[in-house]
Amino acid sequence: MRAVDVAAGEQDDAVEVFVDGGADGVGVTFREITIEPGAGTGEHCHYGQLIAVVQEGALTHYSATHPGGVRVYSAGESIIEGAGYPHEGRNEGDTDVVLWVTYVIPDGKPLAETDLALCEE
Repeated sequence: MRAVDVAAGEQDDAVEVFVDGGADGVGVTFREITIEPGAGTGEHCHYGQLIAVVQEGALTHYSATHPGGVRVYSAGESIIEGAGYPHEGRNEGDTDVVLWVTYVIPDGKPLAETDLALCEE
């Protein structure tokens, strides 16, 4: 057997991951996302949870869950996003931001919901 660690990040707080997929279950998707300087994810929410590690650059994360509504995540830090609340990630630097993201989302739902009326808030 061979194993290669491809991303590692740390969280200061305890992490609980629970996604209720009902009878349909949940899907798990692993994705590498590159955000060019000046670009962003657009405001969105999720139906499940995601865990991400910043591989390169610094991600500016806008969410009411942060004190003051904003937090900057640097390379080596991890991000946990829960279900239902709107947020946005932006690259406000001058180099690419590379994220490695694992989504745990109920089957049949999109990885990200851009219709904010469908976000729980």
